[in-house]
Amino acid sequence: MLFQQIRGATSCITFSNKKFLLDPFLAPKGSCPPVPSPYNNFPNPLVELPLPVSEIIAVDAVIVTHMHHFDHFDDHAANALPKTMPMFVQSEKEAGDMRSLGFANVTALTDAGVKFGDVTLYRTDALHGDGVTAAYYYQKFGLPAEACGVVFRAPGEKVFYAAGDTLWYDGVRRAIEKFRPGIIALNAANAQMYDGTPILMGVDGVREVAQAAPDAVLIATHMDAVNHARVNRDDLKKFAAANGLEKRLSIPDDGEIVAL
Repeated sequence: MLFQQIRGATSCITFSNKKFLLDPFLAPKGSCPPVPSPYNNFPNPLVELPLPVSEIIAVDAVIVTHMHHFDHFDDHAANALPKTMPMFVQSEKEAGDMRSLGFANVTALTDAGVKFGDVTLYRTDALHGDGVTAAYYYQKFGLPAEACGVVFRAPGEKVFYAAGDTLWYDGVRRAIEKFRPGIIALNAANAQMYDGTPILMGVDGVREVAQAAPDAVLIATHMDAVNHARVNRDDLKKFAAANGLEKRLSIPDDGEIVAL
């Protein structure tokens, strides 16, 4: 298995001889508005893509964990991807939304799993924001709060779990207990709403996952790309060193490939 960090939550995953693009956010640097934040008002994304778009989209399939947040699926991705590309989304509702954009080969992920070649993909639950404040902000800006994670299984491969946009909570624990992943990717930037309400796990969530899956290799992603994030790569490297996780926690730079 290969994990290539692209930018933010966007990554390319080579698994059982299939290449998947996860959560394509392909906009040029600074071309999207900032997420309302008391910390800064920098336009998004904060950095350029590390590779040409044509190279990033040269994949076998695309997985979108939630299509209505621009940093996981944007207009640039919708326009760049071939309309025949196999697309996997979190629900039948979003499958219909994706088809309305012209994509002809769309499948909703399920708890029971869907097949792509010899890879089985499973939808997992996510908690993208905690409490009524998060729900209020999502409603205010007309954005659904629902998101998901995804588990990859195939003969001869370690189970891979991309937790997606979520806090640490019982749903993540249940996914770890059910699938026993050997590799876990965590969106660990501690992004927050305007009032400080968290919508992604930070270092505390990484610690909980490390304890719940003591034999798993961890990958930190969704770093250093959106303005409302409160944890960066340097923060996580210091955390890993202080908690004895340097050998278990990979923190790839944009464009970097991790062989697993």
